[in-house]
Order: sequence, then structure tokens, then C-alpha cells
Amino acid sequence: MSTFIKDYIERETINRRNFLLATAAGMGAMAVPFAFGGGAARAAINDPAIAWSYRDRASAYWNSIVSGGEAFVESLGKPKESLVSLINEGSSEKSLADIKAFLAKTNGKCAIACDANDSPNARPVVEAVRDAGAYISTIWNKTDDLHPWDIGDNYVSHMTWSDEKPAEQTARILFEAMGGKGGVVHLGGIAANNPAIERLNGLKNALKDFPNIELLDAQPADWDTTKGTELMASFLTRFGDKIKGVHCANDNIAYGVIEALRAEGIEDMPIVAYDGNPEAVKLVMDGKLLATVFTNPHWGGGITAALAYYAATGAFKPSEEPKEHREFYGPTVLVTNKDAADFKAKYLDSVPAYNWKDFWGPSNGQIKYK
Repeated sequence: MSTFIKDYIERETINRRNFLLATAAGMGAMAVPFAFGGGAARAAINDPAIAWSYRDRASAYWNSIVSGGEAFVESLGKPKESLVSLINEGSSEKSLADIKAFLAKTNGKCAIACDANDSPNARPVVEAVRDAGAYISTIWNKTDDLHPWDIGDNYVSHMTWSDEKPAEQTARILFEAMGGKGGVVHLGGIAANNPAIERLNGLKNALKDFPNIELLDAQPADWDTTKGTELMASFLTRFGDKIKGVHCANDNIAYGVIEALRAEGIEDMPIVAYDGNPEAVKLVMDGKLLATVFTNPHWGGGITAALAYYAATGAFKPSEEPKEHREFYGPTVLVTNKDAADFKAKYLDSVPAYNWKDFWGPSNGQIKYK
């Protein structure tokens, strides 16, 4: 158990003890608001405040997520600045603390879109939102035993992307470019992140059909360009010419890998990545990357905020929706050199106009657990 989760459980245990003491003294729940987690959804919140809790805006991926959230609030006739950014900088502790502060500031009259940063952090986040009577929709990270229908209407939905199959597709493209033989290294995301796990699994699935490909090593690079550079440099020191291909868990890591290879005078190493960021798509068009995978973060950011907002206003009741509307996969598009120009024209040169009330139109089915 992580120190963060252990500390959270201890804090909640103390809160419960304080409530019992207060009740015994005749003070009741009014002395310790939300101590037992009221959990009751409000009938409707008029004009709820809207926030997006995310890692940072420095990466193109998260910038696109937030731009989708801003497009949604603008569709309500609000300025985009009315979307509150809760930037956790990769810290689960900050993620939870910022959300609790936002709940307190708005007295729970709010709708929150959130990536909890890592899977264990999702439960304390959604329980804090439920206890305040607010509404939340999450993406990417949660544990497999945490489901919106078990929490109630306040936990509106969870969206992730079925990363295993697309990552397997990119691995197969990589292995074919390697001529079906040689060593490959994998640079992953944060180890506890669901997408990091699934993308490594996709690589391993493809390896089963390529017996002459050897996985030399797989290590986390935390989604980070600098760490990608450092890790790739260490791989080159350890394995040298044995490395014939690189499988990256996201585009940011691939940028670091390319930099490390360039420092060694290596320009033609086959590399695949994930996220479909504009810089990565250009690299695909230039032949510097074999493939990337687009998850439409603009739509994902907008629709996640929209789901939380419209549930908060009472426009729909989450518990009356089928489970495939509470937990679902987002869309993915494989981008290769053959179709990168068309993809760029459709998704990057102009942002498609989305109907933010079409909550599940582009989604890709209910999440399945192994």
C-alpha cells in the first residue's frame, strides 16, 4: 500500500472517529459536515461551476484535453476562462487536495472532469465529490473495482481508451520494419497508470507472433520527454547495436528517444509512439516515426466535462443510463505515413465542431475487465 493511500485511510478514520465523538456530544453531523459522506445527489444544481483536474498544460495532449473543456464551456455561452484548471503536476496528493478545496469553495455546487493521476487516487477523489454532493466524470485512471454505479449518481462516468489493441498494432508495424528480428526496448508511462500497463501488454501480445524479436528491457519513462532521453541513453549504453527498434508509450517519450538517438548519430531507428500529437504526426509524415495513435483528446476533454455538467444540472440521471454509458472506451485512430496527411487535415488543421450533448456517439463500447 502506498504511503499516500495509507495516509488517506488514516485521515478518513480520524474523521469518522471525530464524527462519532461529536454525535455523542449532541453536536451531530452539523459539527462535522460531510463526515459520513451524504452521498445523496442534488436534484439539480443551477449553473454549476466547472473544473478540469489534470496533470499539466505543457504537453500537447493535455493542452488538447483542456481546450476541449474550454470549447464545451463556450458552448454554454460562458468565456473559456470560466473553466477552472486544477493542475496536479503529476501529484496524486495535490490532485485530491485541489479538488477538496474546489468543493469547499463552491459548496459542492460544481461539476468536475478529472484524471486522478494514478489509479488508487480515483477512489478518494470520487468519494470526496460524492460526499460534497457535486458531480464528477473521470478518464484514464481508476482501479478495476471502482465503478460509477457503485458510488451513485454523483460519479457520473469513467472513460478510458482500449490501449492494448492499438499498442499491439503499432508493435506489429515496428516489428515488420525491423525485418522480424532483433532487439526492441519499451519506454513506458507511470508504472501504476492503466494506459502504461495496457500499452506494454499490447507490445507483449505482438511479440508472441515474432519469435525472433527479443524484448531487451521495458522501463517507465513517466510520460516525460527528458526521462525518455535519459532512459534511451542508458539503453544505448547497455545494449548498443542490439537495439533495432523502440516502442514508446506516448509521443512525449518518443521525442526524448529521438533526441538520445540523434546524440549518438542514429537517424534511422524504427520508432512507434502513441497520442497523435501534432508534432508526432509531423514526424510520421517526415518518416521519423512509423506510427502513433490518436485518442481525440479534444473531444475527450469536452465530453467528460459535459457529462459531469449535465448530470449536475439534472439534464439526465446517470443511474437511469445503461452501464455502457457509465464506463466506456473513447475512440482511437491509428496514424501511419500512408494516412497522416489526411488525418492532419481532418483533426489538426481544423478542430471539428462537436455536439457536446451527444455524450456517447463517438465512444467505443463498454469497458471490459480481464
